[in-house]
Amino acid sequence: MSVTQHYVSNLRDIFFNLFEVLDVAHTTYGQGRYADTDEPTARETLTALEVLASRELAASFAESDRVPLKLDAEGNVTLPEGLTRSIKAYFDGGWNMLELPAEHGGFGAPPSLNWAAFEMIIGANPCVAFYLLGNFLARIIDRVGTDDQRARYLSNMIERHWGGTMVLTEPDAGSDVGAALTRARHVDGEEWELTGTKRFITNGDFDFPENIVHLVLARPEGASEGTRGLSMFIVPKRWVEADGSLGDRNGVVVSNLEKKMGLQGSATCDLTFGLDRPCRALLVGNVHDGIRQMFHVIEHARMAVGVKSMSTLSTAYFNALAYARERVQGHDLALAADKTAPRIAIIHHPDVRRMLMLQKAFAEGLRAMILYTAWVQDQVELHGGHRSPEARPWHKRNDLLLPLIKGYASEKVYELLAVSLQVYGGSGYLKDYPIEQYIRDQKIDTLYEGTTHIQALDLFFRKVGRDQGTALRALLTDIQTTLDQTAHRDELAEPHKAMTRALADVQGIFMTMLGKLGESVYHVGLQGNRVLFALAELVIGWRLLVNAAVALDKLPTAPEVQQPFYRGKLEAARFYGANVLPHLTASRKIIEASTLDLVTMDDASF
Repeated sequence: MSVTQHYVSNLRDIFFNLFEVLDVAHTTYGQGRYADTDEPTARETLTALEVLASRELAASFAESDRVPLKLDAEGNVTLPEGLTRSIKAYFDGGWNMLELPAEHGGFGAPPSLNWAAFEMIIGANPCVAFYLLGNFLARIIDRVGTDDQRARYLSNMIERHWGGTMVLTEPDAGSDVGAALTRARHVDGEEWELTGTKRFITNGDFDFPENIVHLVLARPEGASEGTRGLSMFIVPKRWVEADGSLGDRNGVVVSNLEKKMGLQGSATCDLTFGLDRPCRALLVGNVHDGIRQMFHVIEHARMAVGVKSMSTLSTAYFNALAYARERVQGHDLALAADKTAPRIAIIHHPDVRRMLMLQKAFAEGLRAMILYTAWVQDQVELHGGHRSPEARPWHKRNDLLLPLIKGYASEKVYELLAVSLQVYGGSGYLKDYPIEQYIRDQKIDTLYEGTTHIQALDLFFRKVGRDQGTALRALLTDIQTTLDQTAHRDELAEPHKAMTRALADVQGIFMTMLGKLGESVYHVGLQGNRVLFALAELVIGWRLLVNAAVALDKLPTAPEVQQPFYRGKLEAARFYGANVLPHLTASRKIIEASTLDLVTMDDASF
């Protein structure tokens, strides 16, 4: 296999989730702002995008890893030629219009369709996907900017394909965004000047667009410390005049390209503001509400990271599956004593089958959880948006699920990519196959946009605690409803039993944690990740059970060619119930028995 043609989509499973399980044709399409969306068009769109992803986008996957980026003395970054071709192919096809609302000339696709499309883009080439952020930032400026800011930036960013970045992290702050030192001085009206340095900025510069728009968190003079004192600013690489025309080079420059483990084609930069010339900026919305404004971007990024991890696992699984079917090695274990027995493809070895099914169950389970969350986002928009009282329960459900998608998916996929590599044996350690690049490119997913433990603390304190458990109870009630609806189905008896026990375990875990919180908040520090993982594994098990029930309904009338797909849904749910969900019982016991010994022991003991 050519590494450049590494990507294998699972369009069949995307269609299954969207149109057979979530039934978006009736629950989302044809309603409200999505009145003009229909199933045939959505299928055609995703089918065409799959071709683009598998060919033009995937073609630069290995090149983006092996041909270095170039940084000149003026802070300009040059991409490998193949990566530029892939980005151009995306825009030439008009794919940036899919997510844009109709009032800006776009297709106005619902979130479920957008995230399904994004899965294929980022799975084929994550570096390409990152360079497309400008399109989304245009929507943010449209949402929270002033009329003047929209007039200056919207049409430019959309029609001229400008780049965009989110700029939060600083060298001495890391995940502690509130410790930021970058300063803002008011000049006049909406205009400010920034000074300082930011670090780990994804694609802080690249040579494809004529301009790049940075959304930057900085602290105005006299503002309070911490996150509440931060404001968000529009900082273009080249200044944009009031009439939308391009002015001079602005005082924001790439001062360093990070030397990274993976994602080599993504220009992760240090950005310096106001060093050799003033860095001009506009205060977004002309209001000091930076963290709230930036969270529109952060939440999108966290969802994107989870989708990236899931899509990487999915294509890794298909690559490993193809290898296992072709690689002939060893005898059937049951015939080991027979020296004349023929050698067999390794897919017939029980341990290889275990590794493959582990990947399949999680790739499909994570996709099911992610597309379900995307469907929840559909409902938020259909019920008036995140500020609407009618949408509040849907918005809370989305908030609850995001830490699972970002935190759990990124951690579990990194673990499972090592399993995927193991299928290849020693060959997996070579650059002949894409798996080693998958592992290097994916590891960052557990680290950026809020590390795993930050997601765990967010889940426990903000999404459950601050909400007094309302959204959590609603989710667990929906899971119980599914269990009630599938209790009579003999074919689902095993995963049903496992899910029933898992639901009780998760309920017990949260009750235990509430009690331990009364003793010390350190219990959450010690067990937060375990709580996050347990809830995520329960939700994945739920979606696999739902998928299996739908597949069971389809099997009697499905064409013969489709039957293996539906049987695979049953097998994945059974395997997950037997091999993953029992760990929740162990997690519950560990949490119940946990102490603060690790916190109180002498540091010298380390």
